[in-house]
Amino acid sequence: MTSTFPLARSGKPGYDAEEVDAFLERAREAFSAPLGDGATLTSDEIRHTAFRVVRKDGYSARHVDAALERLEEAFAGREREQGIASLGAEAYYAQARATAQEIIDRLARPAGKKFRRLSPLTRGYHPADVDAFAVRISAYFENGQALPVETVRTIAFRPRYRGYDEAQVDLLLDTVIGLMLAVR
Repeated sequence: MTSTFPLARSGKPGYDAEEVDAFLERAREAFSAPLGDGATLTSDEIRHTAFRVVRKDGYSARHVDAALERLEEAFAGREREQGIASLGAEAYYAQARATAQEIIDRLARPAGKKFRRLSPLTRGYHPADVDAFAVRISAYFENGQALPVETVRTIAFRPRYRGYDEAQVDLLLDTVIGLMLAVR
């Protein structure tokens, strides 16, 4: 039996091989389709793809995740080409700058008030952690300070009661990743 990825170590959980293979086949078909034929798969969808975890004969999560990141970047590059072709480079990058400005404006809010806070009985992301990372994101957009996409993809925040609403923070991080890929 040949497999697309190495299997997870014995006794370690891995991604369902059939799900991964089916998704990769869908991605191959979508990427092979001529530009402008209506995207059947986007870089955003790839970023949000999740697979069932299995205990036996699952693919190594590390290897699959790395492949998904490369696939996301390939689709983002294609989407960028398509956007520039349809809008023109000036309009495409103006749109990207407008999105970056929205992010900068959000992150310029006072510490502890950048996102909605949850109730005292609900855990969210620790505001101090998020605020500290917000400084790095702002520096990336405002000053061109280095911030790898991988860092944004893998950032983890401590939980805290009455923390920031995770959905709001995650949406902003997702937008940052999409924008970083859109202007590469």
